Amino acid sequence: MNGKTNFYRDWATYKQGFGNQSEECNDHLHQLTSQGKYKLRIDMEDFENNKKYALYDKFSVGSESSSYVLSTFSTKDKDNDSGGDPCAVMYKGGWWYNYCHFSNLNGPYLKGKHKSFADGMEWKTLKGYYYSLKETVMIIRKA
Repeated sequence: MNGKTNFYRDWATYKQGFGNQSEECNDHLHQLTSQGKYKLRIDMEDFENNKKYALYDKFSVGSESSSYVLSTFSTKDKDNDSGGDPCAVMYKGGWWYNYCHFSNLNGPYLKGKHKSFADGMEWKTLKGYYYSLKETVMIIRKA
């Protein structure tokens, strides 16, 4: 992610995909991860070039009828999260929100420290809600 892609999109766009159309969309993620057991690794880098990762031994994305369940996927026009407020609108990106978030890797690219609460490209336990990461990569592979 380099700040050039807008992740504040509607449900239909996430369903069909944007960016690299042959690889990246929720329907493709569901089709891929429903064919076996998969792991997810998320690589993150901040603006001081510190690198961290998160590893999940079980990863799958549900179908559209399940709202692409990890928890449930929400976009600016389809609020599926558990909280009362529309988290995708508040934090400007489609994501698997649950009472909003502890991570939002599809949030705005805000280039490090910022003053707006929780609306950047964030991983709360890494840098908190007032820091937007420089780079993230999500890698899926067979378990």
